[in-house]
Amino acid sequence: MLRTPVSDRRLDILERLKDPCAHFPPEWRGDPAEDGVTAQAVAAALGVPRRVAESDLTLLARIGLLRTRHVRRRTLYRRDEIRIAEVARMFEKGW
Repeated sequence: MLRTPVSDRRLDILERLKDPCAHFPPEWRGDPAEDGVTAQAVAAALGVPRRVAESDLTLLARIGLLRTRHVRRRTLYRRDEIRIAEVARMFEKGW
């Protein structure tokens, strides 16, 4: 199956991660805006299984739209605003 970076769910993830404090409750001692959120929090917010959220988050991280941070056994995800701006400029120029 071909996996494309664009889907409604992945765009929803990117949109929710713009303001993670509004969309995700704090799960541990960190700040969701600075540290990121877990796949479990994304799955709960979207109403999908954790594995589905992990798959989408991993793909977005691999193409550079999300940054990851590992804290103990958790992977935290947050937007990479610089990379997202670069991609947006590429699309504005007509690719």
